Amino acid sequence: MKKSTVKYPYLTREVEIYERENGHKIVLAHKEGELVNISSWVKTGSINEDDRINGISHFLEHLMFKGTHKHKAGEFDKILEAKGAIVNAATWKDYTFYYVTLPKGENGENLNLALELHADMMLDPVLPEEEIGPAFDVNSTEVKQKRERHVVIEEIRMRKDQPWTKVYNTCNYNMYTVHPYKRDVIGTPEIISQVTRDDIMNYYRTFYSPENITTIVVGDFDSEEILKKVEKEFDFKGRPNAPKHTNPMDTPVQETKYFEEKAHVNTSYAIFGWLGPKACDIKASIELDLISIILGDSTSSRMYQNLIEKRTDALFNMVSSEHYQFKDGDNFFIQANFKPEGKEQALELIKEELKNLTEKRITEKELEKAKKRIKTRFAYSAETVSEIGETIGYYMTVCEDLKLVEQYLADLDSVTIDDLNETIKKYLDIKNCVISVLVPEQQV
Repeated sequence: MKKSTVKYPYLTREVEIYERENGHKIVLAHKEGELVNISSWVKTGSINEDDRINGISHFLEHLMFKGTHKHKAGEFDKILEAKGAIVNAATWKDYTFYYVTLPKGENGENLNLALELHADMMLDPVLPEEEIGPAFDVNSTEVKQKRERHVVIEEIRMRKDQPWTKVYNTCNYNMYTVHPYKRDVIGTPEIISQVTRDDIMNYYRTFYSPENITTIVVGDFDSEEILKKVEKEFDFKGRPNAPKHTNPMDTPVQETKYFEEKAHVNTSYAIFGWLGPKACDIKASIELDLISIILGDSTSSRMYQNLIEKRTDALFNMVSSEHYQFKDGDNFFIQANFKPEGKEQALELIKEELKNLTEKRITEKELEKAKKRIKTRFAYSAETVSEIGETIGYYMTVCEDLKLVEQYLADLDSVTIDDLNETIKKYLDIKNCVISVLVPEQQV
């Protein structure tokens, strides 16, 4: 078993990384206190889906809690919640992760129990047919058995009615041509209503492989004992690793794409979207974070001040920017909510703010303020066992290298205004942008 260590900022001990012969990675992070966090991050999400099984990663996440051969459905949550645990999971484009946060207990008894149950759930899900429910016609009003597939479909339908989901999905879909990132992580009712248990189990067996899973334990414990415990409980019994697969990278659009839709809304919504660098390009990723903060990530940002605070016409209800990091290339978004009758003016004002990022040069004061904000966020991410677990999981799964965290603060300090200008020119040109707009149905 290979061992490496990482000097994780703000932690009193180095983080230990172990890679077993089968590829399964174990990460142990020391954090003083009574709480411990256990999580397993799986390198699969919508990145491994196609049009036939879109949404299967999220559906499987729901079904992983429906029992194993040792524990029936509901038992896992019941046992751990009785110990004061928080148990949950999440699915995104690059990953699915499962976690438990709880008091470690006397002599670590709760921690050991949680590890046993967590490993059992990760390695031996039953995915019972009676919990999945039979396939059905999604357009039919007569459904005899409402099971987990109906829960997921209801979740899809609720999201589908949300204006921001509509405008985001249109923008996201049209930023890509071939990459799986273009699909909505949650899938469609048509697919979820028909996907079979065999489809789900085949997907599980393929992608929940040793090499694809990183198990992280954060807290105050004896590292040698916990390492042995994780090794023992995570017995993959010779499970093969997933076949190697690389998705073809998409390039940004070469001229601005504009999409407009109508819906039952009272105000108008817009998202401007760009493709960015890979998440592992930490310097560029930090620069886009800084740009996002300066442009639209607080009430002191340029867009908030210029488009909301200083205007008297109340054209904008909200305007902001966001930077999402992904393994195969980040996304940068500007989003706005505004009066329908001022659509053309609103879009032009956003474009003007974007243009002013380089024409009205970012100041040292703006840069230093943004750096301080990121440093505060970074420090906060080392305050709780849950935050530490999530940060480690992100670096191990999306960036595929926890070592990057060692130089994060130095990389942040080294960023200059010239660096930001170059990054703006490289990634945020309006001609490389997809614009998605949602307007009220009565709007002409």
